[in-house]
Amino acid sequence: NRRKKKGDSILENPSIPNPFPELCCSPFASVLSASLLPKATSRKKQVIKVYSEDDTSRALEVPSDITARDVCQLLILKNHYVDDHSWTLFEQLTHTGLGRPIEDHELVMEVQSNWVMEEETKLYFRKNYAKYEFFKNPLSFFPDHMISFPSETNAALSHSGILQMFLSSSTYPEIHGYLHAKEQGKKSWKKLYFLLRRSGLYFSTKGTSKEPRHLQFFCEFSNSDMYMSLTGKKISGAPTNYGFCFKPNKSGGTRDLKQLCADDEQSRTCWMTAIRLLKYGMQLYQNYMQPYQGRSGCSPLNITPMRSISENSLVAMDFSGHRSRVIENPTEALSVAVEEGLAWRRRGCLRLNSHGSPIAMSNMGMSIHRSQSWFHHKISREEAQRLILQHGLVDGVFLVRDSQSNPKTFVLSLSHGLKIKHFQIVPLEDDGKLFYTLDDGHTRFTDLIQLVEFYQLNKGVLPCKLKHYCARIAL
Repeated sequence: NRRKKKGDSILENPSIPNPFPELCCSPFASVLSASLLPKATSRKKQVIKVYSEDDTSRALEVPSDITARDVCQLLILKNHYVDDHSWTLFEQLTHTGLGRPIEDHELVMEVQSNWVMEEETKLYFRKNYAKYEFFKNPLSFFPDHMISFPSETNAALSHSGILQMFLSSSTYPEIHGYLHAKEQGKKSWKKLYFLLRRSGLYFSTKGTSKEPRHLQFFCEFSNSDMYMSLTGKKISGAPTNYGFCFKPNKSGGTRDLKQLCADDEQSRTCWMTAIRLLKYGMQLYQNYMQPYQGRSGCSPLNITPMRSISENSLVAMDFSGHRSRVIENPTEALSVAVEEGLAWRRRGCLRLNSHGSPIAMSNMGMSIHRSQSWFHHKISREEAQRLILQHGLVDGVFLVRDSQSNPKTFVLSLSHGLKIKHFQIVPLEDDGKLFYTLDDGHTRFTDLIQLVEFYQLNKGVLPCKLKHYCARIAL
């Protein structure tokens, strides 16, 4: 900022010598005219408050034109977090139980200018692994029974072909299916057949008819934002837990909400993803590609799935020979994991507690997992599901928690196939030693850390490997 101010004063006040006369003498000098350079006075500073999952907050003084991505980058730097491109600024309406991830390119001050007095609204800083997942695997986001392409389009579209059609300015696939809509000014909900087209969202007044005379306009998106229901059926009285709505910008509050809910998570995800693509188009793709600009193989729409930092780092390796090798065989990986775990415990049979005194490893193993970011002490099943939903329903998002039904056991909550599944971790005693297992004792682990590390490398009895953990970060 200091350098910008000095540059501005030089250009505006000719009495001050210019240390870079060659710039002014250059044929490109007109490009660097004072009218085109940002003035320091135009970048006003404002204070925003950002919350974390544990409800700690941090006040930041930021420029009035700062984007959501820039706020995330600022918090990543201040807190020394690893930037895996999944950090997101999240807008949450506390009283109505609604929330949405703010797009990376959105101006934070514009978002706040749409807040109304009677609604308590907060900004949260958290991970959102599903933010651009549809660019990596679009086929799983748009099921065949919900999407129709123009008649001249080949029905069997490739991975990138679907994306090109969504991002095209001339064509747009039609999304269709049943949704429950809340009638304006009433508590009742009505199930209707909806169609999403480039001009907006419509519903049919006669069954599944798509004739223009039977289609009634429901909503357009340029002057409204889309929110997901985080509380299920509790507040809105919706017939299912898969609600979303449209809130007009600078509206009078909840009375102007246009509320919908789907019959399942796959349907809701399809509708919300298609509407995001319709509203922002190529801007979303530019947001997605920005961290990878300059890398080879990242030409437009030449999309290859990006592996996360955690996924790249968790590979079973064998360093026993002259050269290291990747262990592909799950059985061999299991034996190596068990052997390394036992060796680690033999080497560190005595550890120091918080007061600096040695403690036996057998006692430490009972509670060592509590220091891990993926462990959530005494949260309910509903809280676990909400936390995973907020982090994004990507395969492999997980957390471990205490079981509420059985105090001696734990539960692994895992996202797979747009569903959240819960697996009981059972303690098992054998020959005076305590183990933990997910598969009735077939695979045993001396503590929860060893269990999680193994299933990060091997899916075993799980539907997928553990990839991204849900953490309550602090600011």
